[in-house]
Amino acid sequence: MSTQPDPVINSNIQKLPLWLALFPVILLMAMLGASVYYFSDDSSYGGNQIALLIAAAVASLIGVRLGHKWADIEQGIISGIANAMIAVLILLVVGSLIGSWMLAGTVQSLIYYGLMLISAEWFYAAACLVCGIAAMSIGSSWTVAGTLGVAFMGMAMAMQLDPAIAAGAVISGAYFGDKLSPLSDTTNLASAVTGTPLFLHIQNLLWTTVPSFILALIIFFFMGGESTLASEQSIVETMQGLEANFSIGLYLLIPVVFVFVMAWMKIPALPTIFAGALVGALFAVLFQHEAVLRFAASAGFSEGLSVVEQNLLAVWKVLFDGYSSNTGHEALDSLLSRGGMSSMLNTVWLILCAMAFGSVMEQVGLLQRILAAIMSSVESTTGLIVTTVFTCIGANVMTADQYIAIVLPGRMYRLEYAKRGLAPQNLSRTLEDSATMTSPLIPWNTCGAYMAGTLGVATLSYLPYAFFNLFGPILCIAFAVTHFRIVPLAEAKAQKS
Repeated sequence: MSTQPDPVINSNIQKLPLWLALFPVILLMAMLGASVYYFSDDSSYGGNQIALLIAAAVASLIGVRLGHKWADIEQGIISGIANAMIAVLILLVVGSLIGSWMLAGTVQSLIYYGLMLISAEWFYAAACLVCGIAAMSIGSSWTVAGTLGVAFMGMAMAMQLDPAIAAGAVISGAYFGDKLSPLSDTTNLASAVTGTPLFLHIQNLLWTTVPSFILALIIFFFMGGESTLASEQSIVETMQGLEANFSIGLYLLIPVVFVFVMAWMKIPALPTIFAGALVGALFAVLFQHEAVLRFAASAGFSEGLSVVEQNLLAVWKVLFDGYSSNTGHEALDSLLSRGGMSSMLNTVWLILCAMAFGSVMEQVGLLQRILAAIMSSVESTTGLIVTTVFTCIGANVMTADQYIAIVLPGRMYRLEYAKRGLAPQNLSRTLEDSATMTSPLIPWNTCGAYMAGTLGVATLSYLPYAFFNLFGPILCIAFAVTHFRIVPLAEAKAQKS
């Protein structure tokens, strides 16, 4: 919690030139651009974090010059990071849940039944829907695009369909599932940075996300192509690979139902997701005996150990280090090898550094100075939400990172939403509808570059067909203009009590 600033410091902040308050942000943008340019795909594995810490150091120096004591700035950093600790713990148990559901065959069953929906006559709609199902089950748009997405692009080429439309369908589905999944890092991040409970955030997201997805599906349905034998063969091979290596059944979807029932009962996200991970581990031991022993053998747990010990160690390793698939089917192994607490550490690292930067900017008053300049021309709730949308899109363009495009505007506007009597879920939904949705539509953004490289289609080529991503910010602005589903802070507090 920030310390109470004294009048002298407040006076200094009011007199501070806007360019100086913006200097740490401008420096951060420049360093992030250099990080992406020089380190390319590796920038998110350290380059961006260093840029955030250097920018935080510069902001701290300005704060000291304004009269703040380092002890107060340090306490602000600690308080800011403390606000994100529940999200950090949720991310860690999400990693465990993904690993255990992989070992249990839950994700495999979701994908298997999703593939059963494929029909070449409505290929684009099927690609969008299946990618949505898979992304919701594993919480990662990148993983889905890099596995199922690649398979769908191959099928599209074999059927002589437009690869740009196919890429738009894959991205639309992947981001739909990612956006609504409690396993998604961006969903957890938007929830954490605004102080909105995770499942309340997802519940509020439904109002803009579901209509956008339905509209996208309708368009893709009417853009369908013609059937060929090649597409049917690809689907059969994937389904056969799943059947040959895992037990597949509707009963393996019980862990998914279990998690969503707990969410419906309004049990907090942390115990809900951790319980889901443990249920997945139990299902793995009960229903995936061969897969568990195969995984134990690959991890070196088979020699000299009893079956009980092998099961225990396999489940234990999956929870902290994730599942590694070895079916011999390259695309399938790439899709299924993920999860574990360790897989979330890079995201946790980025969150801590981003929260440190945002906390310093807030503690020393630089955010308030910038916010005052921005808000001087914003007089209505509609104007505030629309300004947030374009701030997030601008952050995606300038920082080339969707996480920063969520954290910075989230920290910047959080107090203003509360001041204007708006519940935090309005801000968290706006962050997702703008920052998360537009990140793959910008060529130099890490998401846009990844999608273009993975799917083999230029960003600006698939952009017109990523309908779900395009509809998100449009619908968000439409809600702001009409004041539909804009939740007052007083109403949110009344429901909570």
